[in-house]
Amino acid sequence: MTRPTRPADPVIEISHLRKTYGEKVAVADVSLTVSRGEIFGILGPNGAGKTTTVETLAGLRQADGGTVRVLGADPQSHPEAIRDRLGIQLQESRLPAKIRAREALELYASFYRDPADPAELLAMLGLTDKAETAFKDLSGGQQQRLSIALALVGNPEIAVLDELTTGLDPQARRDTWALIERVRDSGVTILLVTHFMDEAERLADRLAIIDDGRVVAEGTPTELIAARDDRRTFRMRLPEHTPADAVAAVRDLPQVEAITPIGDEYEVTGGHRVLPDVVIALAHRDVVPGEIRTLTRSLEDVFVEVTGAPAESQEVPA
Repeated sequence: MTRPTRPADPVIEISHLRKTYGEKVAVADVSLTVSRGEIFGILGPNGAGKTTTVETLAGLRQADGGTVRVLGADPQSHPEAIRDRLGIQLQESRLPAKIRAREALELYASFYRDPADPAELLAMLGLTDKAETAFKDLSGGQQQRLSIALALVGNPEIAVLDELTTGLDPQARRDTWALIERVRDSGVTILLVTHFMDEAERLADRLAIIDDGRVVAEGTPTELIAARDDRRTFRMRLPEHTPADAVAAVRDLPQVEAITPIGDEYEVTGGHRVLPDVVIALAHRDVVPGEIRTLTRSLEDVFVEVTGAPAESQEVPA
């Protein structure tokens, strides 16, 4: 696991967190630190323990082991110490169908000692013309923007956003990403929980990948992608009627970890010398690839490597 240097000015510190439900272990051993002013992503497959982790740091669930500190306070024993300083939008959170956007913000504002101006939040999130619209009549993207507004209405120092863009169409997702970046630029630290690779790579300054209740990788997206730079992947197109023994010879090379036919190409993965070794082996059999394309390693590749699970893609509603 990649372990970056400890960030300065931490606002969230979790050490060896454990949470169980009977015999089911939801969080086995999670440790992470979030510094002020960053977007920190928590990435992982469904059921990995992401939501339980953030609900515990918000004081909504009691841990069975480990320590949690948010802005220097223990939310387990003193949740009131962070109540006005942390805003949270939880997965699958819903409002009453008939409540209007303005009413919802004013209701939530009444819970705080020094709330933000609901009208200013509506304007910031592009919802002024929807202020009198019932929640059920807002589009999916507008409902998510209202969720962000509700997480920010208490003027928090930290905002926790859990699976914010699930189910949104591509344009609504990009609009939501832009809003998250604007919120961070206003001085709010963002803890972003997601299982989408593109979202984590686009938004997160640093991230932790959680699998089976444990942190299995941590760092900036660039650090994680570069962590195994000894591996190379490329695709090549071979001439028609390439003899089978030429492909077999490539497969037997020490540098080759895998060779997979994909359409009319072969994808080859192996060590740092895999490309020249393959070309030389083919040349010895008078085979010259018609095209070779090297493939850039992605965060999705890292995810698959460390979790063993296929990365999930965003489904676009019909």
